[in-house]
Amino acid sequence: QVQLVESGGGLVQPGGSLRLSCTASGDFFSLYNMGWYRQAPGKQRELVADITRSGVTNYVDSVKGRFTISRVNAQNTVYLQMNSLKLEDTAVYYCNQRTGLFPWGQGTQVTVSS
Repeated sequence: QVQLVESGGGLVQPGGSLRLSCTASGDFFSLYNMGWYRQAPGKQRELVADITRSGVTNYVDSVKGRFTISRVNAQNTVYLQMNSLKLEDTAVYYCNQRTGLFPWGQGTQVTVSS
């Protein structure tokens, strides 16, 4: 069974940057489209970025131009580079297969605050 471990979150000021990492256990990681999700307090989890097996990326409008998703299949890892962070980016961030196929990891907290 695939296990997902997210890391890299923290406290950052508005305008700052963070790089999140997600490592997946198991085989066949390279076969899956992957995504980064976030869940803010009191809100539903939302997909903010995804990347296909071949590296084609998509972003929700609110993060376009600020976030970059990437992957290294040989390391079973997907990244989320977050720049120009805003207060509204505060959330717990999770990675998963594009449609949430795998068991959810613990996520990593991102707090944007002055």
